Amino acid sequence: MQAKWWRSGFFYMLLLVAIVALVFAFVPRERPEPITLAEFIDKAKPALVGEELVRQIDVIRQDGDTLIGLQGTEAKFTAAFVGSTAELRTYLEDEGVILGPEGVEIDVKAGGVNWGVIALQVILPMLLLGALFYFLFFRAARGAGTQAFKFSKSRARLRLDNRPDVTFADVAGADEAKEEVQEVVEFLGSPQKFQALGGRIPRGVLLVGPPGTGKTLLAKAIAGEAKVPFFSISGSEFVEMFVGVGAARVRDLFEQAKRNAPCLIFIDEIDAVGRHRGAGLGGGHDEREQTLNQILAEMDGFDTSTNIIVMAATNRPDILDPALLRPGRFDRHIVIDLPDIRGRKAILEVHAKGKPLAREANLGTVAKGTPGFSGADLANLINEAAILAARRNRKDITLKELEDAADRTMAGPERKSRVISSREKEMIAYHESGHALTARILPNADPVHKVSVVARGMMGGWTRFLPSEDRYLWTKSQFDDRLAVSLGGRVAEEIIFGEMTTGAHDDLQQATKLARKMVVEYGMSEKLGPRTFGQKQELVFLGREISEHKDYGDKIADAIDGEVHAIIQRAYSTTKKILTANKEKLKQLAEELMAHETLDEPELHKIFEGLAPQPTPG
Repeated sequence: MQAKWWRSGFFYMLLLVAIVALVFAFVPRERPEPITLAEFIDKAKPALVGEELVRQIDVIRQDGDTLIGLQGTEAKFTAAFVGSTAELRTYLEDEGVILGPEGVEIDVKAGGVNWGVIALQVILPMLLLGALFYFLFFRAARGAGTQAFKFSKSRARLRLDNRPDVTFADVAGADEAKEEVQEVVEFLGSPQKFQALGGRIPRGVLLVGPPGTGKTLLAKAIAGEAKVPFFSISGSEFVEMFVGVGAARVRDLFEQAKRNAPCLIFIDEIDAVGRHRGAGLGGGHDEREQTLNQILAEMDGFDTSTNIIVMAATNRPDILDPALLRPGRFDRHIVIDLPDIRGRKAILEVHAKGKPLAREANLGTVAKGTPGFSGADLANLINEAAILAARRNRKDITLKELEDAADRTMAGPERKSRVISSREKEMIAYHESGHALTARILPNADPVHKVSVVARGMMGGWTRFLPSEDRYLWTKSQFDDRLAVSLGGRVAEEIIFGEMTTGAHDDLQQATKLARKMVVEYGMSEKLGPRTFGQKQELVFLGREISEHKDYGDKIADAIDGEVHAIIQRAYSTTKKILTANKEKLKQLAEELMAHETLDEPELHKIFEGLAPQPTPG
């Protein structure tokens, strides 16, 4: 909660300045004008001083000195005289000053201290400074001491209201996962339904899936549907620089949960504290390990009647400690994978709600052209399309904006301002035409959806394919055709220009990587047979592959290199035969591409008319 304005030190500083200013403004600081003693004598004589008649001399005794003041009708003068009052009278008479009833009167006053002025000018500012010092330092120190006691308190955010912000209707593309967690909601709402059949409420639910697939969104939907207290915290919020703080926060979190049962606890990114024990640099005294040990102990301490469910999310289940994954801790593992084509369409429809889509904006086409997109990617795609429509001063979002947003998400923004020569533009056009024409001829290649010579991101051109269906298994013939399509740009440059360029760098890299996987991981080499080569070594604490352990000799290594080379060469020969036989169609496609810069699927169909896919050349 925001601190009140009157509790801040800045307010008291302003108050002090205002009071001091008022003190110096209202305390009279006027002093009589000082003059020499000779001038004082002249003015004290019973005569007109200008228009003022002097009638009285004030004598004030202070600190052994005599201060004499001359007071007229308006003006005031002061001078100093050392001596007694009697000596002052004698001195004035000798100088011709007439004293007495008809002359100047002498009024003797006792000297003293004006305590009121001193209190206003000295004591009050000191008191104010002391009060300011107290509020700025002592209260801050006391607050720091209070915070020290709260240091071990859990930072989990508690939600108690029954108004769900997110429900299962907002989660699309994960129907099986929603069915699994629906049981969790029913467990919390009516546990007796399951206990009557001898069913035990699950201790924990682990949501596993790639980043952006909606694990946190699903947890929020569970909180919205269950209408029970919901504690949410990130795994990194347990760990501090002080040893033992993480374990203390875990204890405090579970104590709060028991007081609010039935409830849900959600730990996001649990791999921050749940990695394999013994892998840290601090050994058994590592702060993360102590925090993990406390989580394990707290989950074991649940009674069978305790109505608390712990949920966690991670995208690295392989690095979690086995004790965390065993039954009795996280009993249920729910996998939330990348959505398929129907799931992508459903996700697009959810994020398109409330946005003005044009009638021709077919979300099914967009879903078909975005394989491998996560829910977060699709949400970003819809947002990018809305931004593009606003930039183009449109009132609705058309399929054009959706397609451009998909291209932007996959390849980066268009770089139309990039200045290239006509020669280089021609090379890019033939390069992309080689990809498109090869994909058209080969039967196992994906259909071509769009070809462009407008630079995007780091790419000079862009050929986009539209898979007819989502693939979960790949055949060797599909890999062969994919390799041939990847080499289409390089082969087209050699056929037309008789030389090689650097434009095929990424294509060659991807082709080499795919060919090596075919040999080493998928066992698709006729010479080496159906086996895998090499074991990946991971450093659990870092959670990534650092090397490959060679479980084969140098002779096999040479054979692997030979097979990778042979696979790429076969694909190269296939591509060269196709483009050589269809050289005129290649030129036609490149010329159209240079003229229009971007060719969509209907325009490509016209160019490819009468050119049906052919069997792979031998």
